[in-house]
Amino acid sequence: MNSTLAPPRLTDKKRAAILDAAIAEFLASGYDATSMDRIAARANVSKRTVYNHFPSKEALFAAIMIALWNESEGADALGYRSDQPLKPQLIEILERKLHLLNNDAFLALARVAIAAGIHSPERARDMVARLGEREEDLTLWVRAAAADGRLKTTDPSFAALQLQALVKAFAFWPQVTMGQPALERAEQQKVAETAADMFLARYA
Repeated sequence: MNSTLAPPRLTDKKRAAILDAAIAEFLASGYDATSMDRIAARANVSKRTVYNHFPSKEALFAAIMIALWNESEGADALGYRSDQPLKPQLIEILERKLHLLNNDAFLALARVAIAAGIHSPERARDMVARLGEREEDLTLWVRAAAADGRLKTTDPSFAALQLQALVKAFAFWPQVTMGQPALERAEQQKVAETAADMFLARYA
């Protein structure tokens, strides 16, 4: 059996090139001024190829944000473990989220998305809907812990959203809207630990 990894397929290389080109265009020109034509030219592919991978600019932008999130998670998402204490599990998940929120590219693209959404509420709703099509590992974890009887909530999605809000109040909104510096490692740990304590005090 040949254990050598297979080389990336051409279609995968083109998709990666499109994503890289789109990130560069969105950051350089903003959402409205970026076109699929310009993305295709920068990626050195045809416009038809871009549309074969992404049916619209909105879908392409959402794919970028999801790709950045997947990259921050690493190879495997952290699943709920019934045989381990809740707090260390939760802190580990939150620290991964904080790692993403410290990503300069993610923050820059979030600013692009917010600016685009201000000018077009309908577009903002579409972006949020597309991003919401994939449940984050935090929501899945809360849902699993609730199903196991270790969290007391009838609405795991709402509870997970509350927890995310605790984190983003320190590690997203100040950076995106006010240009505050990203949190240092010790600050990230403090936010993760205190948010976990507050969440578990309410729901555990």
